Amino acid sequence: MNKIKEFEEIIGYRFSDESLIINALTHSSYSHENRHKPIVFNERLEFLGDSVLSLVVSRYLFENYPQLPEGDLSKVRAAVVCEHSLWLCAQNIELGSFLRLGHGEEISGGRTRVSILADAFEAVIAAIYLDSGLDTVREWVLGQLYETIVAAVNGKRFKDFKTTLQEIVQATSTKTITYEVVGESGPDHNKSFFVHVLLDGEKFGEGEGNSKKRAEQAAAQDALAKLEADK
Repeated sequence: MNKIKEFEEIIGYRFSDESLIINALTHSSYSHENRHKPIVFNERLEFLGDSVLSLVVSRYLFENYPQLPEGDLSKVRAAVVCEHSLWLCAQNIELGSFLRLGHGEEISGGRTRVSILADAFEAVIAAIYLDSGLDTVREWVLGQLYETIVAAVNGKRFKDFKTTLQEIVQATSTKTITYEVVGESGPDHNKSFFVHVLLDGEKFGEGEGNSKKRAEQAAAQDALAKLEADK
């Protein structure tokens, strides 16, 4: 059994257009290390998958939790579609074993890296959507995320660190939280961003990530850990 067929067996979906799942499983590092070949990598699919995922989860929450106000719906959705949640889903389908990575990314642990797996999971969502449409991908996504949704509604896991930090600070002071990008490194296809979270202009935490959004989340998590340590 080839790798694609093996992956299809694991996820319970057979592609009509196999090129879609090949693209979804191809990291930019693989394309950049094979520039002599016209290789499509998964960042555009990741972009689409992020929107499809948000729509599917939003609709499910809207239809199944009529008692939740808009603010709570937004918090639950953020918890369900956060990077850590998607990373766990990717692990459940052994996604890392099927990725096409460049040699450098391979030896640096890319098959288990949270950001790479979460992004690839979104790309798989987009590939299924393009191959079969919204009804099919909705069923597949909810099959992967149902337990996560229930847990998030019950407030048990996958917190949005920026939202949590904002709520704590607003409850105890009138200070303003801002985020500042203080540096970046690496090539364009594999950048790292460094962010400080500031409380009324003073550094309160720091974080790193392969996008500004993820670096901000890491900085907020660092600030929350410091608040917990000061208790």
